[in-house]
Amino acid sequence: MKVIKGTIVLVFVLVASVFLIGPLLGLPSNYVIHGPNVGSGIGSKLLCSARYVSGYSREQAFEDLIQYSAILELLTIEYDDANQSVTTSLFGIQGKTATALPNLGCAVDYPGTDARYAIKAQPISPSNDPWPRGSGVATLNNELQTLVEEIVATDNRAGLNTRALLVVKGGQILAEVYDQEAGPQTPLLGWSMAKSLIALALGNLEYRSLVDLSASPGFPEWDDARAEITVVDMLNMADGLEFSEEYEPGDDVTAMLFTVPSPAAYVLQQNALHEPGTFFNYSSGTANLLSRVYQDALGSAQNAYDDFQDNVFRPMGFQHAVFETDAGGVFVGSSYFYASARDWARLGQLMLNKGTLNNQRIVSEDWVSRATSPNNTANEKAYGYQWWLNSGDQRLRFPSLPADTFYANGNRQQFVMVFPSEDTVIVRLGWTGGRYPVSENFGKILEQL
Repeated sequence: MKVIKGTIVLVFVLVASVFLIGPLLGLPSNYVIHGPNVGSGIGSKLLCSARYVSGYSREQAFEDLIQYSAILELLTIEYDDANQSVTTSLFGIQGKTATALPNLGCAVDYPGTDARYAIKAQPISPSNDPWPRGSGVATLNNELQTLVEEIVATDNRAGLNTRALLVVKGGQILAEVYDQEAGPQTPLLGWSMAKSLIALALGNLEYRSLVDLSASPGFPEWDDARAEITVVDMLNMADGLEFSEEYEPGDDVTAMLFTVPSPAAYVLQQNALHEPGTFFNYSSGTANLLSRVYQDALGSAQNAYDDFQDNVFRPMGFQHAVFETDAGGVFVGSSYFYASARDWARLGQLMLNKGTLNNQRIVSEDWVSRATSPNNTANEKAYGYQWWLNSGDQRLRFPSLPADTFYANGNRQQFVMVFPSEDTVIVRLGWTGGRYPVSENFGKILEQL
């Protein structure tokens, strides 16, 4: 009885401490209420992947983490190198552990949800064949290489934290520069660029007649007006679901990514706000529903993993990459594909090639055309199938870049930008908190080419 009372008192003291410390630190109420749960989730997950997937030092991983919020400096962090796991907690409350699995990366562990542990992951076998079949690069252009080196140096003097900048022209890598503990083999987090990849994976299923993108996803939970939503609506971010993408504690996206075992299950409960196909609302939740569509079409987590490896991953020639899953084994299609700059460039080159890479067709040419065409919503048309478009609205997103430009884009200013009229792909990976000078830097590169 004394133990129970003591535990209750300890919990009361810890909770009271949060509510007392929060105002003293100038934290808003949502940080006080939701901060410990979100903080331990984002801390354990990002530190685990940074250390055991990207191979960053603990110091670099922590420096990156706290850029999201100063409150994360207060995390208690425990590394377990033997088990490749990281445990974090904020004020000792709601601690979480994220664990890395070979070839599957990291995910937060939740009691009772451990399906990803049963997935039999396949080892990656890097090749020295010329890119894009393998990792061989012997095509660097001296003048362009010098320019890209200057851009990265200027970026990092300005605190932009560029880790990789790579240029492909005519199907060859002509320049690549790395910095801040990254190299040609470093898997780097693309954040929302994973959305473009899960869209491609669904395009591959369509190419093989395994899914009808024009149909409803058929979720049993949607036995109301949401049954009218099609997969294309979801690809266009036009499903009409209620979802907030503000990245604050208590917000939908942080709750989905950092506090629950199944992001897709979280989003399946969201209400419909708009008629499908009429209103654009950028939603990481929708991207995770697309991951669920992918797995449902294939029947199980193992089948989805194997199919992705056999029909997307290996045919595209990925060398140093991992698509992380949630605790239940579903790909986190909103956020968690880690890949080297050379691997990210393969994604852009496939789109530039209208669906083929390494003499293999991954998606149909028609799918690429649809994926890079404006949607039919009333408020924001310059977005295709999880690909951003330069044109489609009244004004170009980047007026100084070619109108036919389209791109994958992720948090901290990750870019895989495709310039069809220039036969060029530019990849930029880094950790920038604010704006990145895309027009200026990419414009210089295109001019040099």
